Amino acid sequence: MEMNVEKEYKKLGLNAGEFKKICGYLGRKPNYLELSIYSVMWSEHCSYKSSRALLKKFKTSGKYVLQGPGENAGVLDIGDNQAIVMKIESHNHPSAVEPYQGAATGIGGIIRDIFAMGARPICSLNSLRFGNLELNPRQKYLFENVVKGIGDYGNCMGIPTVGGEVYFDKIYEGNPLVNAMTVGIVEKDRIIKSKAFGEGNLLVLIGSSTGRDGIHGATFASDELDENSEERRPSVQVGDPFAEKVVLEVCLELLDKKLILGLQDMGAAGITSSSVEMASKGEVGLDIDVSAVPLREPSMIPYEIMISESQERMLALVAPAMYEKVKEVCSKWNINCEAIGKVTGSGNLRVFCKGKLEGEIPVKTLTDLSPVYHHSYKEPGYIKTTCENAITDSEIKVIQSKHSLEEIFKLMIGAPNICSKKWVWEQYDYMVQTNTAVLPGQDSAVIRIKGASKAIAFTSDGNGRYCYLNPYMGGIIAIAESARNLVCCGAVPIGITDCLNFGTPEKPGIFWQFKNCIDGICQACSVLDIPIVSGNVSFYNESFGNPIYPTPVSAAAGLIEKLDHIMTMDFKDTGDT
Repeated sequence: MEMNVEKEYKKLGLNAGEFKKICGYLGRKPNYLELSIYSVMWSEHCSYKSSRALLKKFKTSGKYVLQGPGENAGVLDIGDNQAIVMKIESHNHPSAVEPYQGAATGIGGIIRDIFAMGARPICSLNSLRFGNLELNPRQKYLFENVVKGIGDYGNCMGIPTVGGEVYFDKIYEGNPLVNAMTVGIVEKDRIIKSKAFGEGNLLVLIGSSTGRDGIHGATFASDELDENSEERRPSVQVGDPFAEKVVLEVCLELLDKKLILGLQDMGAAGITSSSVEMASKGEVGLDIDVSAVPLREPSMIPYEIMISESQERMLALVAPAMYEKVKEVCSKWNINCEAIGKVTGSGNLRVFCKGKLEGEIPVKTLTDLSPVYHHSYKEPGYIKTTCENAITDSEIKVIQSKHSLEEIFKLMIGAPNICSKKWVWEQYDYMVQTNTAVLPGQDSAVIRIKGASKAIAFTSDGNGRYCYLNPYMGGIIAIAESARNLVCCGAVPIGITDCLNFGTPEKPGIFWQFKNCIDGICQACSVLDIPIVSGNVSFYNESFGNPIYPTPVSAAAGLIEKLDHIMTMDFKDTGDT
């Protein structure tokens, strides 16, 4: 694709310094395909270039940890040769412009991360933020369609959605938050990794055909929302839960038969990200043949094929001797299965189309050698102003009201942030798989482990207003709340997956919030001895220059050793106080 790349890099989300670094790595100017690959791999969404340095401070090891950050999901040992696999991710920007598909594909993506580790998904949770429902009709549209998207995808997959939280505040009107968590269970000796190795081994695409949906979705997720965001609906992927259900069963059957050596979800940046991440972990090179990729739209060009984010696709590492057996399994399920590349010893990603070399990039320049930023930070002015204007206990005055106490009580419990969220969780099938021991609406959801006398509790919690007023304490409070919710159900907290939702990191005040929140989370995890095993950072949650509250979400898991230790919040007998 011929064009002046010097005029294009900014459109792709790169800055002048990054373009210069790319030219230095290649020893020449990139072509458009290569530039597009760098743009998605160096996006905030894929590279974590603004957060990577600070995330290294997290406590990531512990008694129960089998796999910490760095894989598709974290893994925790629950005994008896069993482990749970869990992760939370955001799909905020897509849900802001296309709430149904944005939420649905957010669920689909996190489910793939779980079975990419060899685990069968057993439940999902979510954490949602919207604007004021009563003052802004669009918020009701976003709210209803996000909930419907989550429910439809999870219900079709046969995975119970068992818990979560919903919060409303005008600060989220331009930028709702949609954080989705899924948990799976796996036998410890069946856990599979996403590492490419062995020269000559094949990269096999399993799943749906590739179309133009989601192109530059990773770049879209790494930018602020503005008046042009609605025009980027094509960057939002389109989900098909029935296709994903087939992909799930195919992948688990291939693992049962020991036919694959590695497995990676195709999420942000599609074939590019999945193949590069596998190659980087194995310190190998790859040759990709885009002409072998099954297409929905035959006129697609190499750069579109490489960065398409079409859903319900997986990339498997397969020994050549096993390829025909893999194809037989996929044929039985009537699903695409094509070898689109192979492992090499070059250390480079080479992209071919019908025998022609279209681009060549050193793999490590896309991952380990991607930019890392240490942004400047400064306490924002509102912190001092808020403290100076704070009301002390002695200044609190009793306000006379024309309403009776009974009327006031009804008004309070009817407020959106206090009232029951039963309408939300009734949209979800929370009993499918018949393992839900404690239903939604409690402090934590509890899932029993079939064939064992134990259960696992899950919760997702956050409070952006606390974090806005004091990011350090806000980080502590988020972790502490999720730990308390687990304990209240009789569980011992064993691990956390976190989703950190913040504004634009280049703004000193925002990065100050982020840095201090990280420090608070580190302190809480250290004191409570709970490791963080996976997670997600979502920056650029702003609309028209206005940031959301800094909103860390702590999604935690707890182990209940005996089923008769499960506790619920309701009164048990007459006279209980």
